[in-house]
Formats: sequence, structure tokens, C-alpha cells
Amino acid sequence: MGTPLGDFIRTKRDSIQPETLGLPERGRRRSPGLRRLDLAARAGISVEYLTRIEQGRDRNPSIPVVNALADALSLDPAERGHLRYLAKITGGECTAHARPAPPRRDVRPPLLQTLRLLEPGIALVTNRLGDILARTSGYETLTGGTGLLDGDTPNLTRYVFTDPRARAFFADWDEVADEQAFDLWLGPSVENAEWFSAELAPVAGPDFTRRMNRHVVPPRGTLRLQHPTGGELRFRRETLEAPADAQQLVVFLPADEQTATAFERLRDRPRLRAIS
Repeated sequence: MGTPLGDFIRTKRDSIQPETLGLPERGRRRSPGLRRLDLAARAGISVEYLTRIEQGRDRNPSIPVVNALADALSLDPAERGHLRYLAKITGGECTAHARPAPPRRDVRPPLLQTLRLLEPGIALVTNRLGDILARTSGYETLTGGTGLLDGDTPNLTRYVFTDPRARAFFADWDEVADEQAFDLWLGPSVENAEWFSAELAPVAGPDFTRRMNRHVVPPRGTLRLQHPTGGELRFRRETLEAPADAQQLVVFLPADEQTATAFERLRDRPRLRAIS
């Protein structure tokens, strides 16, 4: 049985063409990408050891080995961070006995107070599972009519993968779907992510599972939205981490004057309630 760490290393290895690393072409082969032999040589480890890591038979590679693999795969900073995170949670899988459980949904008063200071801007408090735990009236205005906030416990990840309206709302739906799937690996905890994935997989289908297992580190560029009445809107996102709570405060900033003007028109309509 594989592990997230082994899956990520194998996926990256399969995506690398040997010639991009200055390695000779070794003729036709059954599988694409970099051979285990070449990756092991570049990392300074044995092929047998690399095989054990990829297949999940060795779950505790040392930090120097993890760094050597990152160098050998030519990972960028975001991918290196993800590799280190997967090594951490993979090493803990053998000793983790907690039952999968939903994450906490309460938000500390100081974080709520910070959110209130951003009114009437666009901001929310969320976790890596996509739970929308609190939001400003500006965020309610932005998402009004899209179905995202329907129900008592709105969740962005569930909405992206199961609500057809999400594909119309997010102009770059594929990129947003990659973001939401990737974030499940980051918390709030391994147990929470397992619980949520188990709940979502049966209704989200194979596309969700495929994205979870690709381990693609998303670029998180400009977010393009197709608002039902406001037209195309473009936002930059600033994320402030609250690591003690495993939550994030995300602020949406108009990326251009057209977006700022269009959102002002939306906000001039009758207001929804403030912080939820």
C-alpha cells in the first residue's frame, strides 16, 4: 500500500523527461518520465531504498534524504514544502490512532474582531477543508446567487466539486479545483482530512480523487469569477494564517479598476447581514 509521500515522488518522477535534466535518452520504455535508477543516482540513495519509499514500505526517510530527493527532482519552493509536509504526515501514519473526525468550526473572538475591521470589504475565515466559518457582508455580496452559501455549513470544496453552478461561477474552475484538492493535504489535521475526503469522494466522483492523488502544487494566481449579475470579476487573494487554529483569514482585493467599479455597484444594492 502506497503513501502520500511515495505517490508524490512517483508522480513527479513520471512527469520529468530525462533530457530536461541533462540525462541521455535510454530508448523506448514502458512508463514515462525519469527512471528510478536515474533518480536514485541523482539523490545519492540506492534504487532499493527509493523503491521502498515509493511503495510505502519505508515511511520514515531522514531529512537529508527528503532534501536530496527534492534536489534530484528539481522541485520549486512550493513543491519542496509539500514534500516535507508529506514526509511528516507519512511518518506519523504508523502511530496515529485517532479516529477520523470533523474539524472544529468555532472561530476565536480576536479573529472575528479582525474580520469585522475589514467590513465592508470581501473576506472570510476558512480552514484547509474549505469550511466557510465566518465572512463579511462583502463576501456575501460577492457570492450572492451562486449557491455557495446555501445551507447551514457552507463548504467551498464541496461546492466546487458537487454543485454545477461552481463551474459557471469560477471562470478557471480547473485551477480552483486543484487548489481545493491540494489544500486537503494541509489540514486542519490528517484525521480531519481523512474524514472529509471519505465524505466527499462518493459524491464528487473520480475527478476529485484524481486531483487529490496528483499532488499538483497550485499557483494561486488571480481569481476570475463570473458573477450572475456583476459580470467578470478579478481578484487577488491575501491569506493570513492562524496556525494555532488551523484556520486562515482570506482577503479579496480587486485586481483592476473594472472589478472595483463592478463590485461597488453590487454593494450598493440592499445589504445582506454582516459577519456570520
